[in-house]
Amino acid sequence: MNVMIKKKTHPKFNVPNYGAKGRSRVKERWRKQRGIDSKKAMKKKEAGASPSIGYKNAADVRFRRPDGSVEMLIHNEKELRDVIANKGEKAEVTIVFAHDLSSRKATLLHKIAESNGLRTAN
Repeated sequence: MNVMIKKKTHPKFNVPNYGAKGRSRVKERWRKQRGIDSKKAMKKKEAGASPSIGYKNAADVRFRRPDGSVEMLIHNEKELRDVIANKGEKAEVTIVFAHDLSSRKATLLHKIAESNGLRTAN
């Protein structure tokens, strides 16, 4: 395909006051604010951005890798066989193996994908 996909960028969605001196133990992650007096829950500008549907990417860009190929998550051999059977319908497919596969199963699936001309990411 040789088309570089550029997805929209968004700010970091952190817990309010992350980075303040007394908040060194607060991990850098998102938790929805539920307090009735929370400035973040009131959507005050100075409290920082919150995740919303406006940050979503366009449908033709979503689930695509930067090289333009579609990413397919594979957990077992049946799923891989389904991707091979439907290879003509999708333009470019990159196979991503699930993290919980055993090394033996992953090497077996990798060989099957390679013999059928599919690209693998991991």
